[in-house]
Amino acid sequence: MFDNLPRGTIVIEDLEVGMTRYLQKQVTDRDIELFAEVSTDRNPVHLDDDYAQDTIFEGRIAHGMLTAGLISAVIGEQLPGHGTVYLGQTLKFMAPVRPGDMVRAEVTVEAIEHAKRRVTLATRCLVGDTVVLKGEAVVLAPSRKFD
Repeated sequence: MFDNLPRGTIVIEDLEVGMTRYLQKQVTDRDIELFAEVSTDRNPVHLDDDYAQDTIFEGRIAHGMLTAGLISAVIGEQLPGHGTVYLGQTLKFMAPVRPGDMVRAEVTVEAIEHAKRRVTLATRCLVGDTVVLKGEAVVLAPSRKFD
């Protein structure tokens, strides 16, 4: 896994609109198998080559929520990071992620509500130049004053 900054915490007092963090991860067959096991989502479009070949995707794809989990990793590890509490997330799946794809998960600060410690984040995942997922997250950011 590759990311642009060390893991840790950026407290709300240090956040700025426009801050961006990302990670990159190649989605493997093992990732898909483990996600199927943990989630109990064993849809054959994710696990069975022959079945998936006859779908609109013409091959196996990763679970959409596996891809969305990479957004969670950026939020929980980098921006804002450790101590962040998810309040909500919208997701729009734009294109499939396939085994072997290198996914780049990006999070950008859009708005900061200091009084409530709420931060709105633009979220997206890309494979190459293709946006495969986009959305918005609202989180409760850690604070130097309270945590």
